[in-house]
Amino acid sequence: MGEQDSRDKIDTMTPRRFTCPVDGFQQTINGKYKLRIIWALKEGPRRYGEIRKGLLRDSSGTKQIAPRVLSRELKTLASFGLIARADFHVVPPKVEYTLTAVGKRLLPIIAQMITFGKRHLVRRTAPSARGAA
Repeated sequence: MGEQDSRDKIDTMTPRRFTCPVDGFQQTINGKYKLRIIWALKEGPRRYGEIRKGLLRDSSGTKQIAPRVLSRELKTLASFGLIARADFHVVPPKVEYTLTAVGKRLLPIIAQMITFGKRHLVRRTAPSARGAA
């Protein structure tokens, strides 16, 4: 199977739900945590607790995502075919989340967003008193 064939197969795995691609993209990634969840999964499978406790702290580094909000975001990402949920059916419960092939295709886009943010949106350090005129 050629590269184009595999891309076509991936593309058909996610149902077409939108008439406008920009609107579809915006609705797919809309929300405070969706992009952060996708980026957190770039290194491989993560359990719910790992995502909640360690990977999604807010910008101050102290507040964690609410369990209800994380569950909703994970379900939404799964419904769009961006992540997959694996339930191991063991006690205690073990569930892992991974990026799908479609979800992995977002990583270069998110990387570009990070680059843009670093260049244009992140506050630079304040000038030193010696340098101020």
